[in-house]
Amino acid sequence: MKLRSTIHYGFSSIIPKFFHHRLQCRGIVKVRLKWVKNRSLDHIIDTETDLKAACLLKDAIKRSSGGFLASNSIANWQKLLGLTIPVLRFMRRYPTLFDEFPHPKYPSLPCFRLTDTALMLHSQEESMHQTNEPDTVERLCKVLMMMKTRMVPLQSLSPLKWDLGLPDDYHKTLIPKYPDHFRVIKASNGLPCLKLGEWREEFAVSALQESNERGDGGEYREFKRGKSALAFPMSFPRGYGAQKKVKAWMEEFQKLPYISPYEDSRQIDPNSELMEKRVVGVLHEFLSLTIHKKTKRNYLRSLSEELNLPFKFTRIFTRYPGIFYLSLKCKTTTVAIKEGYRRGKLATPHPIARIREKYNYVMRTGLLYRGKGMNMMPKEDVLLDVGENTTEQEESVEEEPDIDDECNKGEISEEDLDSDED
Repeated sequence: MKLRSTIHYGFSSIIPKFFHHRLQCRGIVKVRLKWVKNRSLDHIIDTETDLKAACLLKDAIKRSSGGFLASNSIANWQKLLGLTIPVLRFMRRYPTLFDEFPHPKYPSLPCFRLTDTALMLHSQEESMHQTNEPDTVERLCKVLMMMKTRMVPLQSLSPLKWDLGLPDDYHKTLIPKYPDHFRVIKASNGLPCLKLGEWREEFAVSALQESNERGDGGEYREFKRGKSALAFPMSFPRGYGAQKKVKAWMEEFQKLPYISPYEDSRQIDPNSELMEKRVVGVLHEFLSLTIHKKTKRNYLRSLSEELNLPFKFTRIFTRYPGIFYLSLKCKTTTVAIKEGYRRGKLATPHPIARIREKYNYVMRTGLLYRGKGMNMMPKEDVLLDVGENTTEQEESVEEEPDIDDECNKGEISEEDLDSDED
């Protein structure tokens, strides 16, 4: 593929020339920035936490042998689902998805099965997964290609199924269909892992490189010739953009060569600015591969060694607020790329995200019709395009930041950044 070969050329032509001199030095004066709350993104994270929990419960019901779940079997799932309320209360909140009925043998035990509407949406979702299977395979290959050993423990990949848009039973339905792409092996520690079958040059192009190629700007043409670096799109909170210190820092940072997350980074000084920009690129690419352009911090932490990330990589998210957003919403730490959202919505929704928005619409409708009878909800609504049922949310609302040469942490403490608790 032409793009891949030129990218190799661009990187290899830069490194020998400057690697031991300019690129390894620590000459950039960094500015510590205060964390700024983004209410719009926090609202999205709050809403999609419920959406994810509902879809995970839906999948669990579909997997169950009897086609239903008893309330006592899911009572301890609250933390696993990321909920702030008990699971029983959560399922009763959405009667358009979950139909409550007494257990056949124990009438006092509440049980839940899927409504006809939920079954209809599940059928649409399965069809969408089949239609977009090539895209899913490419996305999963890219994740494996970013790893040092080209493999991921299944226990680390399983929590990422939702974020990466994988089918619930991907290990049974998807992996066996592509033996040239994937292999399930047992690692030296005995854990089952998903390993890349073979390196695929056509996939080794990052989202940043693809977006610049589509733009076909002069900067990208220079990059392909090895004469320039690619700049990350940035969207600063109000008050940051005009600050001279921030502007100077970001200009110097953007001038550093862009290293593809698919390139070998073992020769780079781990304490250099070049490595920091490489870490920014890895995090940017991983989040770009997710359906909703965000994931939980702890999911990344479980892959940090394979991704060659520093121990305290979370600080990258608050150090570059023009690229990333870190949220503490819903008693967890979520990280997102800001360019993935525009006016409170995904900038470029994936087809799987559109199906999930239909679930969200049905859930919102369930709150309206709760206790008024299931027949009041027109089932035709779930067949409409998402755009016909959703209203545009408010634009991003952010508080004014403070800026200083010293560390100014705002509402996020050092303990919040380094804590293992999510």
